[in-house]
Amino acid sequence: MILLRIISRLPLRFWQYAGAIIGNAIYRTNARYANKLEENLRQSGIAWDEASYRKLLRQAVREIGKGGAEILPIWLRPYAEVLQLVQECRGWEYVEAAAREGKGILAMTPHLGCFEIVSLYYAARRPMTVMYRPPRQSWVEGLMRRGRERGKITLATADVKGVRALLTALKKGEAVGILPDQVASRGEGAWANFFGRPAYTPTLVARLYQATGAVPLLMFGERLANGAGYRIHIEPLEADLSGDKQQAVVQLNTALERLIRQYPAQYLWSYNRYKQPGGVAPPPNS
Repeated sequence: MILLRIISRLPLRFWQYAGAIIGNAIYRTNARYANKLEENLRQSGIAWDEASYRKLLRQAVREIGKGGAEILPIWLRPYAEVLQLVQECRGWEYVEAAAREGKGILAMTPHLGCFEIVSLYYAARRPMTVMYRPPRQSWVEGLMRRGRERGKITLATADVKGVRALLTALKKGEAVGILPDQVASRGEGAWANFFGRPAYTPTLVARLYQATGAVPLLMFGERLANGAGYRIHIEPLEADLSGDKQQAVVQLNTALERLIRQYPAQYLWSYNRYKQPGGVAPPPNS
């Protein structure tokens, strides 16, 4: 661990450059991974021709590698140094507006850019409870908790107890951190199109919104070029979230698509977003 902490102090540019190389290597040697990445990116329709698709594919492969490598310096560096990696935050006024009204915040951070940096930046200023799924290896969970549970962050497991913790935080006017584009477990999602293909989308945001009236905000850590750090983006939804769960997940996926289209190379296209969880009926008309 001491050695890891020492090498974590290497410049962010080094980690992202190394990550890009590793990302390329994994793409070239892991056919299953490469096929899933290519399939998800192509069917999204973001690239309008073969040349632009190939260019975006190369960029996405490198950015995914960067995302994996940068976790080490973000988790292991002193908290103050991690915060210095954030060069700018756009949209903090939406957080302040919610606070003035005494409302909690549904902080939705998709698999876009550096989502680890967002909660750490937010928690340097205000409390946030973040839901997570414990990894299988206990040593990884220990490392992860030490890296994430800093500032005013509280971690909550992805279960009934964790949902109660989120409700408690929201009712106190605090923020909760949720991945809105992960595959939901059975009974906790609804099918809704994501880039034109049905994805089993979590209904948790809609349920928490209905229970507390919290303010839904999209949050994204843009990875700046050449290891220059990160730019935090915070933005509201275009319209109030529907009280109907099915309509709400459609709204959320539409909002996520709009954000991803602005920074397509930084989305985690290798994520198996369209899988059918065990025990879940297939989408209608499939």
